[in-house]
Amino acid sequence: MIGAAREHLNQVRAADGRVDDESVWRAYVALNNAACEYDELLRTRFDEVTPFDVEPLEFEDLDVEWEQTVADEAVEPDPEPTLISVRQRRDYLVPSVAALLRAAEHARDQVLDPEADDLPVQGIGDAVLELLHAGDGTLRCLEVPELTPLDGMVVVNDVLDGMDVAHVPPGQENDAFSVVDEDSVLGRLDERSFHVERGGIEEVAGSDK
Repeated sequence: MIGAAREHLNQVRAADGRVDDESVWRAYVALNNAACEYDELLRTRFDEVTPFDVEPLEFEDLDVEWEQTVADEAVEPDPEPTLISVRQRRDYLVPSVAALLRAAEHARDQVLDPEADDLPVQGIGDAVLELLHAGDGTLRCLEVPELTPLDGMVVVNDVLDGMDVAHVPPGQENDAFSVVDEDSVLGRLDERSFHVERGGIEEVAGSDK
C-alpha cells in the first residue's frame, strides 16, 4: 500500500494538474485496491481496522476507452528503432538477516510455485529473490519492514547492443549492467532515502525524491 501511495504521488506530480490523465487514474485505482487488501488482512489477522472506507475498483471501463484512443493515435514505427537500457540500483540496510529469511519464507508460502523445492531460504540473496517472485518482480516487492531502503538511482542509456541473458555466465552477472562510452545517458532519476546513518547512530532525515 505504501508503494502504491508513492506511485500515485509520482503520477499526480507528473500529470501537473491534468485532470484527465489516465496514469493518475490507474495509480488511484491501484492505491484504492491496495488499501482494501491491507484493511482486509489487518481485520482477518489481528481483528483491527484502518481509517479507510474504500471498496475495490475496476479498470475495465476506462481500459476500453483508453485502448481505443491509443488505436486512433497509432503512428508508424521509426525506420531505425532506438535501443535503450534502463538500469536501476537501490541499496538496502538489512537490520536482521533472520527476520528477512522469515519474511521470505512467509512470502514463498503465499505463492504457489510448482517448480519450487522444499529447501529453506538460503541467505540474503535467496530471500530477496523470493520476495520478488512473490510479488510483481519490481523493487516495490522489497518494501517490507525487514529491509530499510537507502539511496537509489535510475539511469536510461541509449545502447548499441542489447543484452542476451542466455549468454551471461555465472560469475559475470555484473557485466550485464556495464555500458560502453558510446552508450550515452538519456536520463537519470535520483532516489534519496529518508534513512541515514552517522557515526553508527541511525537517524531519520527528510529529503525530496
